[in-house]
Amino acid sequence: MIHVGVIPEKNSKNAMEHNNKPSILKASHLTKRFGSFVAVDDISFELGEGEIMGLLGVNGAGKTTTIQMLLGILSETHGSIEYFGKSFKKYRGEILEKVNFSSTYTSLPYNLLVKECLKFISYLYDIPNPKQRINKMVELFRLEKLLSQKISNLSAGQLTRVNLAKALINSPKILLLDEPTASLDPEVASYIREFLLEEREKSGISIILTSHNMAEIEEVCDRVVFIHNGKIIADDTPSKLAQSINTAKIELYLPEKENKVLEHCLIKGLICKANRGRVIVEVEEALIADFLQGLAVSGITYDEISIEKPTLQDYFLKVAKITSTQYHED
Repeated sequence: MIHVGVIPEKNSKNAMEHNNKPSILKASHLTKRFGSFVAVDDISFELGEGEIMGLLGVNGAGKTTTIQMLLGILSETHGSIEYFGKSFKKYRGEILEKVNFSSTYTSLPYNLLVKECLKFISYLYDIPNPKQRINKMVELFRLEKLLSQKISNLSAGQLTRVNLAKALINSPKILLLDEPTASLDPEVASYIREFLLEEREKSGISIILTSHNMAEIEEVCDRVVFIHNGKIIADDTPSKLAQSINTAKIELYLPEKENKVLEHCLIKGLICKANRGRVIVEVEEALIADFLQGLAVSGITYDEISIEKPTLQDYFLKVAKITSTQYHED
């Protein structure tokens, strides 16, 4: 078990109660085995109504397998899934009318035109006015110029937008997103993030998303569930997970004195690096004042200073580093 200021799995319920949102999806003791390999190992979590939850972990942690079980693509070896208080196994068809999914890595019918693809997908759901809904998706995801293009001719970013349109076409109550902004340029990615937040506010949609963009997770997600080796090792808000890493980064600009700072850090046993007059030092938050006072006592002055508190990215990298160390030790 990794201990990086993590929250035990049992606290998942506490996080839900803290958010004060009724549960709309409940996964209980989910386990998936492939022969002797355990991909997902007895995990439990809930998704609140109107909640956006990040499902994070290093590659191979079990995220995709979990999502595939939530969609019924894979059957769980043990455990159960409930949507809207109903058994997924028993009411699968009814439930999937209110659930949808998008992934950068999902293949669409490559020989169809975009307009044909959206029309075909609309037939899979009980949509009151399919044509009107398709037009709305085309507008939202800026697909007007792509409608007469073949799926096979689209760029990665264009495919991502079509996939998102497909995922929203049935006005789902629950949306599962795997890397929703991968391959998108920054402007479009920002638009998609804003859209998801606005859609949550307007319709109360609940979302589970995976992403390797930690800044995106911090911006969009109410809560993060972190999986490692098939187990949940953390379940809390992005800010609280970031706060569990107590090391801040101090950046100093002192073009003529960087060597003095490096010597000072070496004596104090601090991690630092220098580049063109800028020095970045890792310091425990509680010791920042002592560090700066130490510089003053040593006669080291600086032209600029910035202090960056820990982020979710720092938490992710810390867990990834420990994961890598454990792997090599094993």
